[in-house]
This record gives sequence, C-alpha cells and structure tokens, in this order.
Amino acid sequence: MNTVQPIRDKEKIEGMKRVLRASSLRDELLFTLGINTGLRISDILNLKIGDVLRRKKIVERLELREQKTKKVRLIVFSMKTRRLIQRYLEEKRPTARSDEPLFLSQKGGAISRQHAYFILNEAARYVGITERIGTHSLRKTFGYFAYKQGIDLAMIQKLLNHSNQAETLRYIGITQEQLDQVMMKLDL
Repeated sequence: MNTVQPIRDKEKIEGMKRVLRASSLRDELLFTLGINTGLRISDILNLKIGDVLRRKKIVERLELREQKTKKVRLIVFSMKTRRLIQRYLEEKRPTARSDEPLFLSQKGGAISRQHAYFILNEAARYVGITERIGTHSLRKTFGYFAYKQGIDLAMIQKLLNHSNQAETLRYIGITQEQLDQVMMKLDL
C-alpha cells in the first residue's frame, strides 16, 4: 500500500477550498470537515444530517463511534466549520431528512470513498500539489498542522488514537531530517 502525505502548505489548502467551492459546496465541506476534525474518511462519509443538525441548529460537539477502533470520540466543530455546514444544508439540502447522508451522491446514498478520493485528487492536482494525496491526507493534515501550531504531541496522539508518539510523528510526516534540524539549531 502506498502512503499518502499531509498537505503541508496553507496556500494550497486555501486553493483547494476555492477549487472545491467552485465545483460543489458539498465537496468543500468534505475537505474542510476532514482537515479540521481528523476524522477518518469512513467516519465522515457515514455522517447523517441528524448527526450534525439538531433542532434546526448545527451541533457544536459530535459524539461518534469510530468505525475502525469502535471507540467513542467527541468532535468539536470550529465556528468556521459549523457555518459551512449550515450554509451547505440551507443552500443544497433544505428539505433533507435527519436520516439522510450528509454527503449525498447524485445516485442517492453517501458518496463513496473512491469518489471522495477522486474529488480530493483532482483539486490537489489543480492547485499544483504533486505529493501523493488521498482521503487519509485530510486526517494527516489535521495532525500535521496541530503539531506545527505547537500542540503537544501526546495530545495529537490521543486525538488520532495512536498507540505511541513515534507512530504519530511518522503519520503526520515529520521526518528524521526535520528532527535533526531541531537538534542542530539547539547548539547551546
């Protein structure tokens, strides 16, 4: 299996949002939700309208059982993500029922993992990303930027449900070369 990379460039992330928005508000939301929550694509694609909308309000906190680990995870949506969900539901899904998929395909049912991969790759190539990108890049991007913003590695490890910190560093694409640079700069 080939590994995919996080998207490390904020300008490319913003570019992907613009490309996806121009194509589909649904696709922009898929991308935004992924990079801001660290959820696996399987968990994102299984979301129902009723998971994110209660009493006509977007929930601030989502409790879900991860498909892969079966662990319960609490997800907090940022204000920007909540606004995007609200806009998407108002503009594109105003009559949707709570049991319908959040990310509806044109054929009915949730979009497939393969279609999500296609959507993300097309946008990535359009903005000039040449690294291997896949649906898991969303989760890795979340971890990478949390790390770059100074969030404690143990916290990121817990958020991603990893068993050790070495796995988390490898997962978010922190290389030995980058770790060596830290030590070289710390020439006391």
